[in-house]
Amino acid sequence: MLGVLMLETRFPRLPGDIGHPATFDFPVRHAVVRGASARRVVGRTDPALLVPFVEAGRALVAAGADAITTSCGFLVLFQQALQEALAVPVWTSSLLLVAPLEAALPQGRCVGIVTVDAAALGAEHLHAAGAAPDTPIEGLAPGCAFQRSLLDDEPALDAEAACAETVAAAARLVARRPEIGALVLECTNMPPYADAVRRATGLPVHDLTTLLRSRYPHGAATTARAGR
Repeated sequence: MLGVLMLETRFPRLPGDIGHPATFDFPVRHAVVRGASARRVVGRTDPALLVPFVEAGRALVAAGADAITTSCGFLVLFQQALQEALAVPVWTSSLLLVAPLEAALPQGRCVGIVTVDAAALGAEHLHAAGAAPDTPIEGLAPGCAFQRSLLDDEPALDAEAACAETVAAAARLVARRPEIGALVLECTNMPPYADAVRRATGLPVHDLTTLLRSRYPHGAATTARAGR
């Protein structure tokens, strides 16, 4: 069973999102970390949340989880502490893919990151993920509908707008940095739009669900129900 440490949110989650029950074809248990709002996590990540995350992770392990992940890529700042506290593999963020993906690219090519908030994702997160400090980053347009839905935890989500805004962010990044050879979606709410990003950019697109399917033993042998 994969354990997922969830932010406390109310916005809708589509298939492909880490919080949707149909995203994976293997057993998953979600545990909400009370008080872990998007605003408290995106950015530097409130250090006061570490203990609640550790406690929720230990409860999931006690319930049978043999690996732990989270519902926000910014929680890469807790990667080391959670791994030290929990006796199972921990993959907090898709940002953990950046370095190994870049190492596999031809010389002169790099990985680009698409995030919910480029102003908040900085050197500290890249360092925690083992990624290069000059990794190209592009975020959703500040104040766009998708960003507001996630960061302000709105009760509704316009899926068409979310897809268009995610694709637009990826397109801006690739236009600005044509040497990009692969993309990583930081936000765990973006995987439902990964196929659209692939079609628009012509690049391989990775996210937390692709990380889990490659590293979680039960995930490698299953097929997602996310339209991939």
